[in-house]
Amino acid sequence: MTRTQATAIGFVAVLLWALLALFTVGSAPTPPLLLNALCFSIGGSLGVIWALVTGEWRALRRVPMKVFLFGTIGLFGYHALYFSALRLAPAAEAGLIAYLWPLLIVLLSGALPGETLKAGHLFGAFLGFLGAALIIGGGGVGFSAAHLPGYGLALACAFTWSSYSVMSRRFGDVPTVSVVVFCLATAVLSAVLHLLLEDTIWPADTMTWASVLALGLGPVGLAFYVWDIGVKRGDIQLLGTASYAAPLLSTVALVVAGFAEPTFQLVAAALLITGGAVLAARASLKPK
Repeated sequence: MTRTQATAIGFVAVLLWALLALFTVGSAPTPPLLLNALCFSIGGSLGVIWALVTGEWRALRRVPMKVFLFGTIGLFGYHALYFSALRLAPAAEAGLIAYLWPLLIVLLSGALPGETLKAGHLFGAFLGFLGAALIIGGGGVGFSAAHLPGYGLALACAFTWSSYSVMSRRFGDVPTVSVVVFCLATAVLSAVLHLLLEDTIWPADTMTWASVLALGLGPVGLAFYVWDIGVKRGDIQLLGTASYAAPLLSTVALVVAGFAEPTFQLVAAALLITGGAVLAARASLKPK
C-alpha cells in the first residue's frame, strides 16, 4: 500500500465523521454513555467479523498489552471528555475548542521521524480552523467564565484525540485489527459508567435504532479502522488539515436533511476549508 493510498483510506474516516451529527440527532434521546456502549459494540462486532473472515485475528497475539491500553484510552477518553464538555458548556463553544484536534495533529506531527512541518501546513491548518470556527460557532462565538470547566474538558478532548492520532504513527507496525479490541473495551467501559451515572433510556422506535446502527457501522465503527491505516501509513499532516472538512460536510448533511439552514458562514467556511486543504496538499507534495 502506497502513502497516497493510505492517505485516501484515512480520509474515508473524515467523510464518515461528517455524518456523526446527523445520526446523533436521530438517536435522541438515548443517553451519551449508553449510546457510546451501543455504537462501539456494533463497531467492535463489525471488526470481529472482518478479523475472523480474513484471519487477521491471529495478529492479535503479537500486540503488546500497552497498545491495547493506549487505544482504549484514546477512544474512550475522547468520547467521555467530549460528552462531558457538552454537558458543562454550550455546544457551540465546547465544540469549537474540541475541534482544535486537526490543527494539533498538524503541529504535533512535525515532531515525528520523517515528517517536516512546512509553512503551507501551518497556513492551511490556520485557514481550516477559521472555517471550522465559522461553522461550529455560527459566526459569533462568545465565551463565559462560568463554563470554564466545560471548556477545559473540551481542550483535553482535543489533545486526547490529536495525541492518540499522532502517537498511533509510532505504533505503525501494530496491525489495524487491534482497533477491534479498542472498540470492544470502550463499549464495556461505557456500559459500566452508564449503569453508574445515567438513567437507561433505550432507542424508542425503528428510526432511532436505525440511527444507532448507522453510527456503529460508520462514524463510530468503520471510521476508526480506516483512520488507523491513514495515520500509520499515510500523510498525517495532510489528513490532519483535511479533517477540517468534517464540520463542513456535517453541516451540509444537516442542511440537506432539514435540520439546519444554509448561511453566509457556510459558504465562507467552504472557501476557507477548501483553500486550507489545497495549501496543505501542495506542501505535502513538495519534495522534503
